[in-house]
Amino acid sequence: MARKFSIAGLTVTVALAATVATASAVGAVGTEGAHKAPGLSIDAQSQQLNNHWVNTWTSMPQLTEPSNMPPAPFTQDNLVLADSTLRQTVHMAVGGRQMRLRFSNAFGGTALPITAVSVALPAGGRAGVSGIQSASSRKVTFHGRPSAVVPVGSEIVSDPLDFELEPGSNLSVTMYLAEGQASNSITSHPGSRTTSFMQSGNHVEDTDLAGAASTAHWYFLSGVEVWSRSTTAAAVMLGDSLTDGRGSITDMNNRWPDQLQDRLRSRRDTADTAILNQAAGGNRVLNDGLGPNALSRVDRDVLSQSGVEWLLVFEGVNDIGTADASEAAQKQVADDLIAAYDQIIVRAHTHGIRVYGATLTPFGGNTPYDDPDGYREQARQTVNKWIRTSGRFDSVIDFDRVARDPQKPGQLLPAYDDGDHLHLNPTGYKALADAVPSRLFRQEPLPQGFGFN
Repeated sequence: MARKFSIAGLTVTVALAATVATASAVGAVGTEGAHKAPGLSIDAQSQQLNNHWVNTWTSMPQLTEPSNMPPAPFTQDNLVLADSTLRQTVHMAVGGRQMRLRFSNAFGGTALPITAVSVALPAGGRAGVSGIQSASSRKVTFHGRPSAVVPVGSEIVSDPLDFELEPGSNLSVTMYLAEGQASNSITSHPGSRTTSFMQSGNHVEDTDLAGAASTAHWYFLSGVEVWSRSTTAAAVMLGDSLTDGRGSITDMNNRWPDQLQDRLRSRRDTADTAILNQAAGGNRVLNDGLGPNALSRVDRDVLSQSGVEWLLVFEGVNDIGTADASEAAQKQVADDLIAAYDQIIVRAHTHGIRVYGATLTPFGGNTPYDDPDGYREQARQTVNKWIRTSGRFDSVIDFDRVARDPQKPGQLLPAYDDGDHLHLNPTGYKALADAVPSRLFRQEPLPQGFGFN
């Protein structure tokens, strides 16, 4: 059925029937990923139409170093995880009734053939366990099929799946690779701080992987999304090992972004905020190191993530610490970092994303980074002064003030120091988390002219 309306002398035909048909096609999603008859009331359909996809978990894809490859016999010459099952657990920021997965082959030397995938709630709801709650297990599909091939350099997103996830819960993802990946260049996130399990053969549906090999790395899995209401939004934490959680406890999810998530979840006005950890140990803003540089990964790790409204930048200490300990080199790296932060702000603002800056924490006493002449400390102070006073960030979180020793401001407070005088322990990470104001993650209209520069 169509109706005609006259607007400024023009006749406009509105295809009402097509609109109704489109609305009714958006409904519940079957457990095998295929759309099914919605059976929803008008109010329920309206609510579904107002929902959107939001990432509830991410990990920054990296090229896997030789020392972080799957243990023998799962790594062979130019072949990884052949005829093998991989089970991994990940921690959800926010919840939803439908979900989908992202798999990355960003650094693979060949295509990645995925034979089968399932999701389930882990045994006891815990992170880093090999068992699952078998009654919760569901098969994952890709364009209606049980398998998929991820091309070199690409990412693939699964079909939507009816699977209710609670905020703060853990999810078990099990993959079977019949052929494996025919390369020793594979994509992973080494700093998982979460135990994963591998076993020969197809054990996707097994309740437990008894006797499986284990390692504290994630492979191939790069994101989990939930279909959530319009008030749910994500905040990306762009950082290095201090955000990736070196010094936190394996399988405890007590990095500072995790602890920030816990606090936001406890507040009604921020409970729908998903904190997405897009950090990696050794990462730098300006140059590639362990993982691509932060400037180069803004598009992939921030702008292409679902539902992002905020970005927090806490990175730069590795740029300072790896540059020569000379006055000229440290002046150059400080100037370049400031210019890079400005570029990140410009690019995020263009997409309507507010950007927050965190000051760099002390590294006095750290053997690789602390230099006797204090040139690196001077560079840190220069960068921090700009972060605090330039006005370019939409807000500033002073992690330096929180973490430093008041008696020796170039060093970490001993109670927060993990022991290497650079990384923090869980107590120190809680202090960082507590320093981030929850008001920064309230959804508010952008000011007029936002994004001009």
